Amino acid sequence: MKEIFIKNKKLIFRSLGVLFLIVGFIVYFWTTPKKGFTQNEIAAANVARMEAHAMRSTGNSKKSSKSSSAKILEELKNTQAKQREYLTIVTIIFGIGFLGYSFVNAKNDSEQ
Repeated sequence: MKEIFIKNKKLIFRSLGVLFLIVGFIVYFWTTPKKGFTQNEIAAANVARMEAHAMRSTGNSKKSSKSSSAKILEELKNTQAKQREYLTIVTIIFGIGFLGYSFVNAKNDSEQ
């Protein structure tokens, strides 16, 4: 097993580097926000605005419980977005590292 790894070291590191880079870029472009809004999103925002206005006008006491849960959900979404961002950065760094090591290591193999 060790001989197979040593024999194909460059290929393994280059393959891992390319795989990490591809995964990193896929995650990055998948999670980036969209520039425009669709008609459904605009309609949903309008409905939410009308519901909020209706809640304010009726003066329900449920407002305090909904606002606390909304804050928690917003913090959760922000935390998940940061985690995805850090995962993307780490994945791309690993990909560059593996690719770089496979090319730097090529000079040392020719001396042996």
